[in-house]
Amino acid sequence: MQSFRTELENPIVEQDIIDLEKKIHGFRQGAIHEEKFRSLRLARGIYGQRQPGVQMVRIKLPFGKVTFKQFLRIADIADEYGSGNLHLTTRQDIQIHYVSLDRTPELWAKLAADDVTIREACGNTVRNVTASPTAGIDPEEPFDVSPYAYATFDYFLRNPICQEMGRKFKIAFSSSEKDTAFSYVHDVGLIPKIDESGKRGFKVVIGGGLGAQPILANLVYEFLPEDQLIPFIEAVVRVFDRYGERNNRNKARMKYLIQKLGLEEVLRLIEEEKIATRNKVFPIDINTVDTPVIPSVATKEDIPEEELLQYEYWLKTNVFEQKQKGFYGVFIKVLIGDIKTDVARNFIALIRPLVADEIRITQNQGLLLKYVRKENLPALFHALNKIGFAKIGFDSVADVTTCPGTDTCNLGISNSMTLAAVLEDLVYEEYPEFVFNKDIKIKISGCMNSCGQHGLAEIGFHGSSLKAAGKVVPAVQVMLGGGTVGDGVGRAAERVIKTPSKRATDVLRALLDDYKANVKAGERFQQYYDRQGKDYFYQLLKPLADLSTLRENEFVDWGHEETFKTAIGVGECAGVVIDLVATLLFEAEEKLTWAKQALSNEAWSDAIYHAYSTLVSSAKAMLLDKGVNSSTHIGVINDFDAKYVGTGEFVLPTSFAEMVLKINKEEPTADFARTYLASAEEFLTLIKTKRETILQS
Repeated sequence: MQSFRTELENPIVEQDIIDLEKKIHGFRQGAIHEEKFRSLRLARGIYGQRQPGVQMVRIKLPFGKVTFKQFLRIADIADEYGSGNLHLTTRQDIQIHYVSLDRTPELWAKLAADDVTIREACGNTVRNVTASPTAGIDPEEPFDVSPYAYATFDYFLRNPICQEMGRKFKIAFSSSEKDTAFSYVHDVGLIPKIDESGKRGFKVVIGGGLGAQPILANLVYEFLPEDQLIPFIEAVVRVFDRYGERNNRNKARMKYLIQKLGLEEVLRLIEEEKIATRNKVFPIDINTVDTPVIPSVATKEDIPEEELLQYEYWLKTNVFEQKQKGFYGVFIKVLIGDIKTDVARNFIALIRPLVADEIRITQNQGLLLKYVRKENLPALFHALNKIGFAKIGFDSVADVTTCPGTDTCNLGISNSMTLAAVLEDLVYEEYPEFVFNKDIKIKISGCMNSCGQHGLAEIGFHGSSLKAAGKVVPAVQVMLGGGTVGDGVGRAAERVIKTPSKRATDVLRALLDDYKANVKAGERFQQYYDRQGKDYFYQLLKPLADLSTLRENEFVDWGHEETFKTAIGVGECAGVVIDLVATLLFEAEEKLTWAKQALSNEAWSDAIYHAYSTLVSSAKAMLLDKGVNSSTHIGVINDFDAKYVGTGEFVLPTSFAEMVLKINKEEPTADFARTYLASAEEFLTLIKTKRETILQS
């Protein structure tokens, strides 16, 4: 691999990129174990694809904000390093596919030149901090949550407390009680509030999540003052890092920790952890997210008679007046979230004179343009129509959300992207009235893991399989009744029935026909579902699950020509756990080095946490020598006392637990940082000596 060095203004980012290059070289030379390298690259936004030898690179865009310049830079990079396609995700990121691993440091450096990162876009980290795309212009928002989302993103990026957790951690800010960022399915969900005195704060829910087992979040605060926001989230992350599951990935989320310990105990641990947080209060600078540059010149155009109806529909479904009077937000519906790079460049050229220099990616894989003058709307409509971006029905029944499925994902079972396109066409052609219905959302995932958000949909599908006539049949699990209620409350969709994938169109027809025939005036889909009951829908769809009537083409998935096979790879969406003694000791030494660097930089809290990680990694390495594989940090701490200190095999001044857990008994001062780091260094030396003795015996 050719050496590559960056010349960036930010030395921290430059060191990140150089470090990635070194780690790739170490992996190629066999110096870094494959599983360890996987976790390293995932934490740097590099995800192995279903196709061997290429990577997906996920670009982390806090709350989905991207400027014209950044958008064009990403398009250029997609051409130079990827497949010439930008994929918009449900977490407001952009993904580039088919990238060579060896070229990722160079790719990152070019992104960083325009202040864009891939750091911690994947892996066991705090993932992209999402927010309602309308934040800042939402007529119903108490205040703009964008600066708070940015401050949270910035605070946890490269933060030692969240680099190697048991699994991923997700945070979302909704702009209003409509909860368009889906707070209720996040590890921490936040909704802005203003109290009686006019002070800003947030309603806080924790422990929500989708995945194979959707769990709704728990209310913690009706009102948390704004300067307490980041200290609280830090305490939550610290508790998750110490007590969260690490071996069984299926149970390694915050929602399962709350299930295991109980909400009351988790809140007690969070409160206990607050003494150790870097800041006890953290005022948010609300000026960090600038108002974008707004075009000053109006472009007046008339709408021809033959386009007038489409234009009026577009205004109704895709356009809204901002809280800034006289300006409009315009949503763009993007089929399956894919934008070819030539379209991306043309798009920016067309909109540049008409809209503000800021695009927001939406949770349903679309785009939002801001600060459009009323007189510019006809010209913008014409511009978007030229590239197919003026399709009506944003966020309606006809706007289907989907993950990449078997196109690129290792875990994909079915081709969700083709199915999404087929269902959208069905709605436009057979049920045009539903293009105006924003009460029902259709969401599809290629597997049960809910990357396409099927678990929070009124009508959801996820990829699965059935067996018939000695063969495997591509199937969809039909899920109904989910969705947002509002103000931190949501509903998880229920599994109703499984049918062959090729019958998903008939499933949708049956549901929409029944809804049209039986819905009551003013009744939302969720209410209609509750009134009819789960069994009603099971009976309605049961004929479509009859495998005795299978046709030959139903053994072939959407978008394929070959007979279906459930070829599932190893999932990488949350990293891996490495249980190799030598690797753990190497990590402990590396973390001790980081602790010393942080100490020299007077970053006391960071030094303490790196020292804590040194202690835990060292102890875990020794426990593995006894065949003890503890599944949590607190388990490692207690097991080391039981297996080594309690037996006299290690003599320490105190118990190991007392030594380590000083981390949340002391303020993160300079004196404590020096003392704690010295304890970690001394302990690592003892461990290494003991390890050498074992190896020589």
